[in-house]
Amino acid sequence: MGQIVDIGKRVELVPMDPHFHDITIALYQQGQDENPLFLVHTYSQMEGAQKRIQFAVEAMTHMGNLVENTHRLLRFPCGAAHQLACRRTFLESCKLSPNDPVEPRPLQILDKKSRLTITVNSLGNGIYQVMADGEGRRVDRRISAIAGGLMKLGEMEEVDGTLDKVAFPCGHSHDALLGLLLVRAPNVRSIVREQEMAAARGILAAPSQQN
Repeated sequence: MGQIVDIGKRVELVPMDPHFHDITIALYQQGQDENPLFLVHTYSQMEGAQKRIQFAVEAMTHMGNLVENTHRLLRFPCGAAHQLACRRTFLESCKLSPNDPVEPRPLQILDKKSRLTITVNSLGNGIYQVMADGEGRRVDRRISAIAGGLMKLGEMEEVDGTLDKVAFPCGHSHDALLGLLLVRAPNVRSIVREQEMAAARGILAAPSQQN
């Protein structure tokens, strides 16, 4: 009889990886809120599957500030879970093909809705300020909306009732992670819908159901 190994609680799932034979890849969390570890895993036994998993792991270290230990488990240097942000990092990493560049996203984007250039500056202690190249109520509203998107995507906090500052509760800076979240923050409603759909997905398929 085979040994059953507890690999943790599944927190996100990619049912069909478009870049490697539609295999299923999942993200698991081991441990609770203090110093949790994350595992990227597939049951697929196809040749090259583990290489694909390692690519996703390395992409998460570059794009999300996570660090990898000798057992290929991931964690944030601050020790916090940042589970929503980790899930987003996992999903974005799985969207990359082996030919795509893997590097941190800049803390600046062109907001397609407002046509404003949005910049986020690190103020230290995990606090970030959202700014735009313009003035007026329209600009202020857009800054507030993007700051709100960052709070929803990264479980960040409002800073002293301001509309343009957000902070990671851990009190540590995560520049690469913030850059990754910033890309999605202007369209946070679609991301929330995506998360709701993900919550309704089934569990990672057993080995007998994998390619």
